[in-house]
Parts: sequence; C-alpha cells; structure tokens
Amino acid sequence: MNIIKYPLRSEWASIVERPHLDVSQLNATVANILEDIKAHGDEAVKRFEEQFDHVSLDDLSVSKYEVDEAMTLVSDELKTSLELAHQNILKFHDAQIFEPRKIETAKGVTCWQKSVAIQKVGLYIPGGTAPLFSTVLMLATPAKIAGCKEIVLCTPPNKDGKVNPAILAAARIAGVSQVYKIGGVQAIGAMAYGTESVPKVYKIFGPGNQYVMAAKQQVSLHDVAIDMPAGPSEVCVVADETSTPEFVAADLLSQAEHGIDSQVILISTSEDIINKVKEEVLVQLTRLPRREIAEKTLDNSKMILVHDTEEAMDLSNAYAPEHLILATNDYESLAELVINAGSVFLGHWACESAGDYASGTNHTLPTHQYAMAYNGVNLDSYCRKITFQNLSEEGIRSIGPAVVCMAENEHLEAHANAMRLRLKQIND
Repeated sequence: MNIIKYPLRSEWASIVERPHLDVSQLNATVANILEDIKAHGDEAVKRFEEQFDHVSLDDLSVSKYEVDEAMTLVSDELKTSLELAHQNILKFHDAQIFEPRKIETAKGVTCWQKSVAIQKVGLYIPGGTAPLFSTVLMLATPAKIAGCKEIVLCTPPNKDGKVNPAILAAARIAGVSQVYKIGGVQAIGAMAYGTESVPKVYKIFGPGNQYVMAAKQQVSLHDVAIDMPAGPSEVCVVADETSTPEFVAADLLSQAEHGIDSQVILISTSEDIINKVKEEVLVQLTRLPRREIAEKTLDNSKMILVHDTEEAMDLSNAYAPEHLILATNDYESLAELVINAGSVFLGHWACESAGDYASGTNHTLPTHQYAMAYNGVNLDSYCRKITFQNLSEEGIRSIGPAVVCMAENEHLEAHANAMRLRLKQIND
C-alpha cells in the first residue's frame, strides 16, 4: 500500500480517483452478447453458458428437487447462520414500510402517496470465485416485504450444471421460487428481454464483475431499470491513536480479497498507527487463501496521513466510499460529519463483515463515488410511490385561478381550458 503524508487539498482529486481500465472493447463485447440474446432467447443463453461457464444445459431452471437436495448439502451451522441473518435483514427492512397519510394542501385539495411494489424483479447473484449467497438474502428479503409478485434469480452453475447449494438454501429461506442457472452478461440479458424460459423483469438488482455491470448499464438505457450504477468494491477506514491495528488491517483485507479491481483506503491522524497497520496487513496477508487477489488490490490502495479528524472526514467525503469504518473512540461526533458514504460502521467493534452478512443493513451499495448521489438498496428500491389527488368544488375555487394563470403564461391553452371550464360551471 502506498503511504501519502499530509497531502494538499489540491492533490485530493488524484488520491480519491479509482483505478481505470479501458472498457471500450468490453462494452462492445457485452453489446454483441445482449443483441444475440435479444434475438435468439434460450438458444443464445445456453450457447453462452457453454462458452463462458463451460457447461451444457438442457434446462435453464433449477428444479424443486435440486433445491431440496441443496438443503441436505448445507451444514446445519450454515443454515442456522442464514436464518439468523435473514431475520435481522427482515427486521431492519420491515421497519422501512411506508405509512401513507393524506394532506390537505389547500381547502378542498387532498393529496397523498401510495407505495406500490414493482411486480417483477430480477436478482443477479455471482457464483464464481466467491458464491455470494449472502446477497440472496440482501436482495430477496426486501423484495418479499415489498410484495413483488415475481422474484427471478439468476446465478451461474458449475461445470456439472449445479448451483452452489448455499445459494439455493438462501433462496428458499428468503422465499425465492424462480431460480435459473445463468451467469454473467447472459443472465442480465435474459432478465432484461425475457426468453422462452426466463420472464422479463422490470428492475434488475445485484453485483457482478465488470461485464455484468456493463450489461446492467446498457440494458438500463432502453429496456429495464437497475438498482444503481456500481463498480468494484471498496472500503475507507478512518483511524487514530485509539484504533486497534489488528482490527484495521483485518478490515482492509476483508475488502481487498473481493477482487483485484477492489480498493481499500486508510485515512489516519497517527503515523504510528499507519505503520503498525501496514505491518499487520503483511502478517495477516500470509494467512489468506485469497492472498494473490488481496495483494493485487493493495497495489491500488493507499494509506493517508492527515493533520486532524476534521481533515480526515473531509477527505473521506471526497472519496465517497461504499463502506466507511470510523475506527475511533469519538465515532459519534465523526458520524455527524459523514456526508458521502454507502454504509457506515461505528467504533472498534463494528467490522464491515457484520454489515456484509448479519447485522441487518443491506450490503448492496453504491461504489466508485456514486455514494455522492445514490443510496444502497432498501425497501423503497422495490417500490414506486404513486401520487393521488382529489379536488372538490371548493378545491377548484382554491387553486383554479392560479392554475389558469400559470397555464396561460406557459402558453398551454388546453391546460388552462381544462380548469377554466370547471371554474365556469361552478360559478354559473
């Protein structure tokens, strides 16, 4: 990791910049795959499954028998852990249910909102080097609470045509009934356009590699909504002299092992802590099964020494991290200074792993500075707010003249006339 000491604010823009890759060829490849799936449906999906996941499939759907079998292959300990996590995610998102109320904005004018679930949603669950069964719980649980009628889940199979048992167990626990053995760009295309086997959905959720992210962004232009733009995972840790170096190092590495294009940042007011964390990172790195991935991530990562915690928080807000850990004793006061972050972890005990799995908050979060404008997945992500209004004769009298005046001044005579006719009938 690169150590940067007391950088000038004029240097922050380059410090917070994420690694960039040339994606022009990637986007062209993704576009070709999507067009093929749009034109040829299941046949194209199966062809790409053979090409990319190296498996020949007769049936794209996961059968009830396969889910039953998966439940016997998952250990009781993991099933208990999944149930615990599911209950906490359920509690947190259930508390977000919208309570509508009617507002009289003027005499005789009543307005209100109604929250309506998106009928068909698609969930993409990566299943490659790290099968993210936890993401099944994160995405399917709020979809069920919201009342989505169809929840379609796509995840890549192995070379034997089997889906990771833990993914299927999580799907059953979270209440997902439609699971398909499709990975990568072809999964996004199948859900965006619909095929003979896979229903078209109205919104797609879930993380993935650069190809999956490019596919989501491309289909979102014309065909389907997506949860958010996103990129490689990242964490920022703010530390001071009270921080525990072993904890901080572990938190940095827990994010570094996601993928070689991930990024981790340490911002500290203590040079001693930075040095100790750097040493501890090297010690813990040797024990990681995904050491090679983490090492490459650390090449893109930085440790930054700043003058005080106010400067630390300013730099963190400029970075706008997906995950922010305030590993200090004064985390409550620092939390008040957070402006841009996906999810925040407060104090020495709140490791990012807790939010990734079982605290209850959602781990599907904006990356790549999108936290400046986007929030993570929540219950509202699966709903639309439809507005209603009712006007009585008194309401027409209250706002009618203003409506006519404004419409006339915008040169929209038909708008003005619609209200003018009502005013005339009331006054006659």
